[in-house]
Amino acid sequence: MKDRIATSFARQSMMKTFGAKLDEVREGRVILSAPILPGSRQQQGFAHAALTFGLGDSAASYAALTTLPEDQEVVTAEIKINLTTPANGERLIAKGRVIKPGRRLIVVSSEVFTMTNGTETLVAVLQGTMVPVNL
Repeated sequence: MKDRIATSFARQSMMKTFGAKLDEVREGRVILSAPILPGSRQQQGFAHAALTFGLGDSAASYAALTTLPEDQEVVTAEIKINLTTPANGERLIAKGRVIKPGRRLIVVSSEVFTMTNGTETLVAVLQGTMVPVNL
């Protein structure tokens, strides 16, 4: 399972651009992280919401993928984000999980945190639906 997720993650050019890495893979759960680089900040110096959203969406998507057979992938059908506080820190950590697996729809969520000096601060909550697709 971990090799499958790692292989797929390595093909995501946007995650490479963000400097993101795959930190943990378990059935129904995936953790990703990325540094808050100068090129991914908004005008006030915080991590841009696009980085927060992209990392959270990918963590949730890969959590969904851990529940599917080898001949399927997932695509995001819809996902909502609530930004709870400005993402000011050194890194973002996205913790994706499956809420309800299914054959046609997989309900997922992720929480995104900043990491500063070993302390995590919640900056966003995402909830969405993934759709399994045949390869």
